[in-house]
Amino acid sequence: MPVTVLIVDDSKLARIVAGKALAELQPDWVKVEASSAAEALEIVAARPVDVALIDFNMTEKDGLELAAELHESHPELPMAIITANIQDEVIARARAVGATFVAKPVTSEGLQGFVSGAALRLRSRP
Repeated sequence: MPVTVLIVDDSKLARIVAGKALAELQPDWVKVEASSAAEALEIVAARPVDVALIDFNMTEKDGLELAAELHESHPELPMAIITANIQDEVIARARAVGATFVAKPVTSEGLQGFVSGAALRLRSRP
């Protein structure tokens, strides 16, 4: 069964860049895009999502708020917070909601550790 990855970023270009980096590592994974936290929640309510890549700086609701909501309803969902805002507080908040931190701009090298860990978690699911 294919793995579905939700890419959430209010920048279309950033979603494209993240999607390309992901495709280099996992070409068979299916990508679904959302341009806002609200759109992401609609997608997750409508279909199964296996992995989430979430931008930190978004209008309405930041990525950490979205990640906290997703973690509450989907505690096993591997999530990465993607941001250029590399501050200890942001990294600590990401870890507190069960998310990994990935620095922007997203590259396949930067994403590799998270994707490998997510793939391992998905394989070990009952």
